[in-house]
Amino acid sequence: PHDAANMACRQLLPRRTLRGVNTDLDYLDHLARESARFLQALREAAPDAPVPSCPDWRAEDLLRHLGEVQWFWGAIVRDGVTDSSKAEKLEQERPADGADVVAFYERASRDLYEILAATPPKTPAWTWSEEQTVAFIRRRQAQEALMHRVDAELTAEARSPMDPQLSADGVDEALRIMYGGVPPWGMFATDNTKTVRLLSTDTGHSWLVTLGQFSGTDPEDNTSHDEPDIRAADVDPGVEAGDTVEGRAADLNCWLWHRPTVEPLNRSGDQAVLNAFESTIASGIN
Repeated sequence: PHDAANMACRQLLPRRTLRGVNTDLDYLDHLARESARFLQALREAAPDAPVPSCPDWRAEDLLRHLGEVQWFWGAIVRDGVTDSSKAEKLEQERPADGADVVAFYERASRDLYEILAATPPKTPAWTWSEEQTVAFIRRRQAQEALMHRVDAELTAEARSPMDPQLSADGVDEALRIMYGGVPPWGMFATDNTKTVRLLSTDTGHSWLVTLGQFSGTDPEDNTSHDEPDIRAADVDPGVEAGDTVEGRAADLNCWLWHRPTVEPLNRSGDQAVLNAFESTIASGIN
């Protein structure tokens, strides 16, 4: 078992079902690039090298993980899986060890790209989100590859720049898809006295996030929720925020995913509001 810090290193399910996807970027191109850079970085590290951003993981664990993730989502689309029962019955292909892990990853990564490229984005496909299309998988897997490429480069001690636009999209996904969002059976009690603006200094994107309390009972498993949560405005209205966090899109994205930033973020405003925001996302994306 992994601790809370390590949870973000898995192929994780969100706490609840969520919103749609952004289709402005060429996610397939980014998926191919980030997947290749991920493997290139790990080739420069020993198989047993520790992964600083994923406690208790070694380089080979990280390689195996992303290979299994990419195999799974490729199989979902390839097999036309559209419901959770069939997704749960997929027999996960797993490599043995050593050199087999590299070969497995290369094949899984290539297959995922080719399968997604051959399938129209609006094609129905099972996902853990309310958005049940291949478009969602394209975006999620591009972002998955990006953040694990960061993990791989931290492992190899050879960090390289992250694409600003993909990183800004990653911030948006983290705020709206991975952390925030309220399903039909839940309620979000907004605390308008607690707002945080995230401002990307290199792309010009901004997000106004309001803190609050999520509550409700999931009808599928009868699990009750009553916990702090966040909600990002559909469009930043430009009103004054309780606290502002500014930095490059890549650094904002890494901060939200609990990865080290390259350059420090600038923070201003009510420290108590920022503390509340950071406490809300402290457990990571799980």
